[in-house]
Amino acid sequence: MKLVFATHNKNKFAEVKAMLPHYIELLSLDAIGCNEDIAETAETIEGNAILKANYVRRNYNLNCFADDTGLEVKSLNNEPGVYSARYAGASNDSNANIQKLLKNLEEKEDRSARFKTAIALNLEHEDIMFLGICEGEITAELRGESGFGYDPVFQPKGFQKTFAEMTLQQKSEIGHRGKAMRQLIEYLSK
Repeated sequence: MKLVFATHNKNKFAEVKAMLPHYIELLSLDAIGCNEDIAETAETIEGNAILKANYVRRNYNLNCFADDTGLEVKSLNNEPGVYSARYAGASNDSNANIQKLLKNLEEKEDRSARFKTAIALNLEHEDIMFLGICEGEITAELRGESGFGYDPVFQPKGFQKTFAEMTLQQKSEIGHRGKAMRQLIEYLSK
């Protein structure tokens, strides 16, 4: 089975590819010649995932899934949420996003947060949604060298390490994207 994962993010692509069974040939947007950035203009994480999956189906006529992930921090009224990648501006600079987040949390006692991933699958023109949530908290400083995005400051509940201090396998087992991906894989294997 060939399936497009609607992303240009090489880190995200590698993380997802490592989770999929061997019988699914995963293609990136680059592999199908889609060089444009698909606009994420929806008001919700779920809506952005649907926009991307349907864009690929409409323009390339290929089965596709897309994800959108947001970090929701309770004491910041669930910011950055749908704007997680662009929290500090349109440049999608992870370090700037983290610095803004830590600055906004300086006076807050409650540092609880959650990562939420929505995966929209467009399979033979049918839309199916999968959600994965990982509860945790924002650390006071960056820790770890692995991962990407907010991983150096997100410590999942029940663990003493941030996502950036975990291996890819550890993160996939407990993380939001891994939870949503397992639902997708289970659906595809039926």
